[in-house]
Amino acid sequence: MYSGQLRKMSVAAKPNGVAQYTLQLGNDKLNINEFIGKGVTLKYTGEIHCVHCQAKTNKSFNQGYCYRCLITLARCDSCIIKPELCHYHEGTCREPEWGQENCFAPHFIYLANTGNLKVGITRHVTSGVSSRWIDQGATQAIALLQVNDRLTSGKVEMICKQHVADKTNWRTMLKGEPERIDMHHARRELLEKISTELSLLSHDHSAFDYVPLETDAIEISFPVQQYPAKIKSINLDKTATFEGELKGIKGQYWLLTDDRVINFRKFAGYQVELEVDN
Repeated sequence: MYSGQLRKMSVAAKPNGVAQYTLQLGNDKLNINEFIGKGVTLKYTGEIHCVHCQAKTNKSFNQGYCYRCLITLARCDSCIIKPELCHYHEGTCREPEWGQENCFAPHFIYLANTGNLKVGITRHVTSGVSSRWIDQGATQAIALLQVNDRLTSGKVEMICKQHVADKTNWRTMLKGEPERIDMHHARRELLEKISTELSLLSHDHSAFDYVPLETDAIEISFPVQQYPAKIKSINLDKTATFEGELKGIKGQYWLLTDDRVINFRKFAGYQVELEVDN
């Protein structure tokens, strides 16, 4: 029996390797890949604590924050979802030091196959793999451009969104293995389509700078024994306890028997008890 506060699962993978998942519950660091094929029972105890300040809250906002943190933390501001709205240069950042550390670092614009081709941004591509790609359930990904800061990455992403979607359809992502995409071709094609817009952006903003990348495409496998035929999403607010055999993990989802799935990231901050069959 394990107990503690739910958080987003930690993820890791080597290029062209299998995604590895770790869940921290209390003092226990659990290798979730080892639970696949075993029976699991998870119970929500009825308490929620903010993932930042640990205050008890009746409702979780923005994947784990209390309302006070929601309206005061820079990481909860709307510009995190829409980086093109970054307002640091206006002197209105909620946490300037946090902004300096997180928003004024190199960012990468990428393409990923999450069931359909999508564009996105990430700060980290450790050992060639971004944790963001794993969180989104991407089976293929390739870096497109590198820029100097988050605001610039948002402006470039806005240009790319005219040609490629920026959303992951989680239901499509969980239906099975997607058709393969020639990611190098997709990168070349998109760079050609946005070349004029990038030149205009460079002309309008003297500080704008970007580096086209020629890195290899990355493939990621997920530890899944069986995909759901008809997805049934588990909501801990309505179903406090569930049990079943863990059939796989993809993105931040557990895939269970009877086509049930649960998004662990959605319930960050919830206090739970987890039991795993031997």
